[in-house]
Amino acid sequence: MSQEIVQELTFFTHSVIMGLVITFIYDWIRVLRRLFKHGTVLLSVEDFLFWLACGIGVFYMLYRENNGTLRWFAVLGATVGMFFYKLVVRDAFVNVMSTCLHKIMWSVFRLLQIVLKPLKSLIYAGKTFVLCLGRKLKKCKEFIKKRLTGFRKTIRMVLCKR
Repeated sequence: MSQEIVQELTFFTHSVIMGLVITFIYDWIRVLRRLFKHGTVLLSVEDFLFWLACGIGVFYMLYRENNGTLRWFAVLGATVGMFFYKLVVRDAFVNVMSTCLHKIMWSVFRLLQIVLKPLKSLIYAGKTFVLCLGRKLKKCKEFIKKRLTGFRKTIRMVLCKR
């Protein structure tokens, strides 16, 4: 084979791999979307950033492999890679990974609840203590205010008589 044909096959292979990688990364985004609910604004921002990163990656590959010239068989190679990935993997990857990560997150959450339960009761006891102390201080303040008011009235009466 000539060197030129080998370079073209390498370029096509890199295009196919780029299509596989793009689809694989997007599947991870789909997994994260299943784990954490997103609004339409966040979905749009995620998609914009993803496609911006993909565009930069494809441009870098085209620049490095083909001096920045767009060749349609590179687009065909990326499309073949994407379809091959979808044909082999389908939605099984997203389903399995989102289920596994959900179970892991649930287990970690339950473990944190068990570990932090004494802390929760300590915080509740502290809150109760602070509220009780606040009530006592309020009563003390009212008592002192009444005593000072009475003392002030007594002093005013004594001064007014003289």
